[in-house]
Amino acid sequence: MIGIIDYDAGNLKSVEKALLHLGQETVVSRDRETLLHADKVILPGVGSFGAAMENLEKYGLVELIHEIVEKNTPFLGICLGLQLLFEESEESPGVKGLGILKGKILRIPENGDLKIPHMGWNSLKLSGDGRLFKDLPEDPYVYFVHSYYLKAEENIVKARTWYSTDIDASVEKGNVFACQFHPEKSSRIGLQILKNFAELEGGGC
Repeated sequence: MIGIIDYDAGNLKSVEKALLHLGQETVVSRDRETLLHADKVILPGVGSFGAAMENLEKYGLVELIHEIVEKNTPFLGICLGLQLLFEESEESPGVKGLGILKGKILRIPENGDLKIPHMGWNSLKLSGDGRLFKDLPEDPYVYFVHSYYLKAEENIVKARTWYSTDIDASVEKGNVFACQFHPEKSSRIGLQILKNFAELEGGGC
């Protein structure tokens, strides 16, 4: 069973719908025991870094997320969910993130005719060993919606893209995975990424 963390994020239902389309048993919850006993857990997210961290704190989910990660449950952050895994973001100065991974969340720089937020399809440059990208074609196209991006400080980047600057689009460290793009909105490619996550070994009690 895949747990989707419910902290009032905007893309909960689209993530759930994509997983159900793949035949995966899912539960949208903020209940401690439910999420601790899930085989895999997803942290979705759209919106602002500060408001999201406030909600995670309000629902007692910060400590719980750390527990889930520490018990080696496969964990996937999506879009804002990726950004929250890091220590801080230029979007919300002074607000601490989850601090599970090391890197900086920066605003996409202004660059001529490129619009911010970045909304649309971009191809990924894959490192070749990312477990989320098994059985995908070269330079797969995925869908982005974001104004801030990750610059990772560790050797954890498994996919990059370019939009005004080089963007670390997906990371992997142990049982923790994250995508800046939206696999649930990325058609067949995105469904394969979610399928790869669902089929990872590990998790559960």
